[in-house]
Amino acid sequence: MLMSNTDRPARLHFMANGFRVLAPGDHVLCAVSRARIPLDDLRYWSVAEQAAYASAAIASEAMAPR
Repeated sequence: MLMSNTDRPARLHFMANGFRVLAPGDHVLCAVSRARIPLDDLRYWSVAEQAAYASAAIASEAMAPR
Protein backbone atom coordinates (compact mmCIF):
# COMPACT_ATOMS: atom_id res chain seq x y z
CA MET A 1 0.00 0.00 0.00
CA LEU A 2 1.36 3.42 -0.96
CA MET A 3 1.39 6.11 1.69
CA SER A 4 0.38 9.60 0.66
CA ASN A 5 2.20 12.64 2.07
CA THR A 6 -0.78 14.87 1.37
CA ASP A 7 -2.02 16.78 4.39
CA ARG A 8 0.80 15.48 6.56
CA PRO A 9 3.37 17.77 8.22
CA ALA A 10 6.98 17.03 7.33
CA ARG A 11 9.75 16.89 9.91
CA LEU A 12 12.85 18.74 8.70
CA HIS A 13 16.43 19.38 9.77
CA PHE A 14 17.33 22.94 8.78
CA MET A 15 20.85 23.66 7.52
CA ALA A 16 22.52 26.88 6.29
CA ASN A 17 21.78 26.26 2.61
CA GLY A 18 18.75 24.00 2.72
CA PHE A 19 16.99 21.37 4.73
CA ARG A 20 16.88 17.60 5.00
CA VAL A 21 13.56 15.76 5.23
CA LEU A 22 13.54 13.53 8.31
CA ALA A 23 9.89 12.48 8.00
CA PRO A 24 7.98 12.94 4.73
CA GLY A 25 5.08 15.35 4.44
CA ASP A 26 3.78 18.15 2.28
CA HIS A 27 4.11 21.14 4.64
CA VAL A 28 5.55 22.56 7.87
CA LEU A 29 4.04 25.02 10.32
CA CYS A 30 5.36 28.51 10.92
CA ALA A 31 6.93 28.70 14.39
CA VAL A 32 5.27 32.06 15.09
CA SER A 33 1.94 32.23 13.24
CA ARG A 34 1.33 28.46 12.96
CA ALA A 35 0.46 29.06 9.28
CA ARG A 36 0.83 26.07 7.00
CA ILE A 37 3.82 26.41 4.64
CA PRO A 38 3.99 24.02 1.65
CA LEU A 39 7.53 22.64 1.32
CA ASP A 40 7.81 24.10 -2.19
CA ASP A 41 7.18 27.58 -0.73
CA LEU A 42 9.47 27.30 2.32
CA ARG A 43 12.08 30.07 2.10
CA TYR A 44 12.73 31.26 5.66
CA TRP A 45 14.05 29.26 8.63
CA SER A 46 16.43 29.43 11.55
CA VAL A 47 19.23 26.88 11.80
CA ALA A 48 19.84 27.74 15.46
CA GLU A 49 16.17 27.45 16.43
CA GLN A 50 15.37 24.69 13.91
CA ALA A 51 12.19 26.61 13.09
CA ALA A 52 10.35 27.56 9.90
CA TYR A 53 8.83 30.99 9.23
CA ALA A 54 6.02 31.93 6.84
CA SER A 55 7.55 35.23 5.66
CA ALA A 56 10.67 37.38 5.82
CA ALA A 57 8.90 39.83 8.15
CA ILE A 58 7.96 37.06 10.60
CA ALA A 59 11.48 35.61 10.47
CA SER A 60 13.07 39.02 11.07
CA GLU A 61 10.78 39.71 14.00
CA ALA A 62 11.43 36.28 15.53
CA MET A 63 15.21 36.64 15.19
CA ALA A 64 15.45 40.27 16.36
CA PRO A 65 17.41 40.83 19.56
CA ARG A 66 15.24 41.54 22.57
